Amino acid sequence: MKAIECLKYGGVENLVLSNVKKPIPKDSEVLIKTCATSVTTSDVLIRRMNEPLIPRFILQLIFGFGRPRNPVLGMVTAGIVQSKGKDVTLFEIGDEVFAYGSISPTKLRFGSYAEYICLPEDWNLALKPVNLSFEEAAAIPYGGLLATHLLKKTSINKGDNVLIYGASGSIGTMVIQLAKHLGAHVTSVCSGRNFELVTSLGSDKVIDYTIENAEKQLERYKYVIDAVGNSKSSILKEKSKKVLALNGKYISIDHGTPLTPKEAFFNLKRLAEQEKLRPVIDRVYSLEKMAEAHKYVEMGHKRGNVVITI
Repeated sequence: MKAIECLKYGGVENLVLSNVKKPIPKDSEVLIKTCATSVTTSDVLIRRMNEPLIPRFILQLIFGFGRPRNPVLGMVTAGIVQSKGKDVTLFEIGDEVFAYGSISPTKLRFGSYAEYICLPEDWNLALKPVNLSFEEAAAIPYGGLLATHLLKKTSINKGDNVLIYGASGSIGTMVIQLAKHLGAHVTSVCSGRNFELVTSLGSDKVIDYTIENAEKQLERYKYVIDAVGNSKSSILKEKSKKVLALNGKYISIDHGTPLTPKEAFFNLKRLAEQEKLRPVIDRVYSLEKMAEAHKYVEMGHKRGNVVITI
């Protein structure tokens, strides 16, 4: 089968189209023919592996030294069940499904940068929402699960002021929608070119972090949610940490290890089916253009998600 392999850590030139052995499902696994996957910020982080010494050492303990232990990256899958192990009862051949290859920090499976992938039936794997295309389904799990992780640290009540920094990315676009679903009054921080997008997702107010004295538009917030972490900062971001209401809380994607429980995954599926959650796609590339897709994500200005069709 065709797959993109990461031959070693570093630049996008290390992402190479290869022919690799097609996987065979174990008794409790399904074999999925991948129709779409996505390139996430985490994929880029793993491929580059240029973090400071101690974080880089920890990452390489998990993913492999010198090159990824599994050279086929990617954790998001949307596709069709082609075959299954003898113990599988939840899925049938021909089912259209979507999945995320993690259910805990210790149970991870990469490999969606390929024509086929095997996943256990009891992981974050479900029938694809019928109202979504494969590309749209592939734009839900990563941002949706990380947004859920951030919001789990809140206790949002109706009308609570919530500021979202990095609102137009894959995580931020999901935080907006999930926070609105909980009843929050949402202020989104992004560049002016993304105002229309975040407003369409439910933002009540927008702030352009690129303009002079943007911090003067800040109010008091019960929660300030940083959806980009240390990868981006600004004067406004630093000031936002000081405008918390009484008992307010600043929450960053860099704080703690993100959890991806099954109940969160299935909640995203339910909300998408009810059209209460809309995936946002910036660009779509073919598998052969994976290096180009990585290069675009690495620039740090994508709107929502970058999807790969296979």
